Amino acid sequence: MRIDRDRLLDRLATLSQIGGLAGTTGSSRLAFTDADKAGRDLVCTWMADLGLEVTIDAIGNVVATRAGTEDLAPVMTGSHIDTVATGGRYDGNLGVLAGLEVIETLSSAGVRTRRPLAVGYFSNEEGARFAPDMMGSLVYVGGLSVEEAHDTIGIDGLSVGSELERIGYLGATPCPGLVPHAFVELHIEQGPVLEEAGVRIGVVEGVQGISWTEVIIRGQSNHAGTTPMRSRRDPGYVASALAVSVRELATEFGHPQVGTVGRVEYSPNLVNVVPARVTMTIDLRHTDAATLQLAEHRVGARLAELADAEGVTFETRSLARFEPVLFDRDIVDLVEAKARLRGLSTLRLPSGAGHDAQMLARVCPTAMIFTPSHRGLSHNPAEHTDPDDLEVGANVLLDVLRSLAD
Repeated sequence: MRIDRDRLLDRLATLSQIGGLAGTTGSSRLAFTDADKAGRDLVCTWMADLGLEVTIDAIGNVVATRAGTEDLAPVMTGSHIDTVATGGRYDGNLGVLAGLEVIETLSSAGVRTRRPLAVGYFSNEEGARFAPDMMGSLVYVGGLSVEEAHDTIGIDGLSVGSELERIGYLGATPCPGLVPHAFVELHIEQGPVLEEAGVRIGVVEGVQGISWTEVIIRGQSNHAGTTPMRSRRDPGYVASALAVSVRELATEFGHPQVGTVGRVEYSPNLVNVVPARVTMTIDLRHTDAATLQLAEHRVGARLAELADAEGVTFETRSLARFEPVLFDRDIVDLVEAKARLRGLSTLRLPSGAGHDAQMLARVCPTAMIFTPSHRGLSHNPAEHTDPDDLEVGANVLLDVLRSLAD
């Protein structure tokens, strides 16, 4: 049995046009914006067209279920449809739309599974507007309360709860949600490993630990021309030196340690004024919990050293902190076996990005399937995966879900 490649590609292209970025194939659908609402409405229409039972919970997660021959816990798949501000058309969207494609393929063939099959898209996976990322799936599994999530203030000063209500996705289904029998997420790799190795299917063994920290550094605003260097209390210098230190630490620790300073905001942000305040973010990731903690400690110590030398003050706030996750060995083995039965090359690897699957792994057996990303690009309008790879990834998902559901 095979999915309908053209139907999958058509849905991916249609969804990408909502919030489409001019001159590109990418999209911008930040969580709980009007563009996100339009994307949600479209996908919900497709779910309803397939005759699925659609529920919306208190954090806006949408789950569509196809009944099985027995009233059992469902096998679930899915991902997210929100994007970063300059996103591609596959990140998250592939996992949701491939799940719908699996269900339509089974329905067209008259195949009923023993267990129900469910497809979900989880709110605010990206965390680009509201931190933390994977918010919807974290609430779904009980790792974050609905109240705390609703009170979260975004980069534009608005709250999750008010925006959910505004776009009409403040649902009635309670959280935590129904615990699935198993969860499997299909996703693009978002890195170069599979393409460089010439491998068709990534068998994902787990997800790196993630640490997001916001740092606010306060100094003394002053005239850029008349203030001697010896007299400055410059938070801009400290922020810059810290950013360099994050890169140097990642290089020192080596693969798979990564470190990123993704956002830096100066105030008053004028060409001829020593800044008074700098707000920056630090993203650290590693597959080993102890090494991630060491990296956090080293960065914190370096910040304190720089601040003391420059005579500035600082404060930090954790935006997100997730330990490394290992996926269920039996489902990981099943993904590999099903891919090989289709004659596809495979490679076991960890995920460098965070995914909803790492949250579902808290409550049920979970695994992921990766397809290659051209040049490793993601969170970029130029994000691309070859249609042949999209097709075979969805076919492996079909095989794995059928096996788990029967």
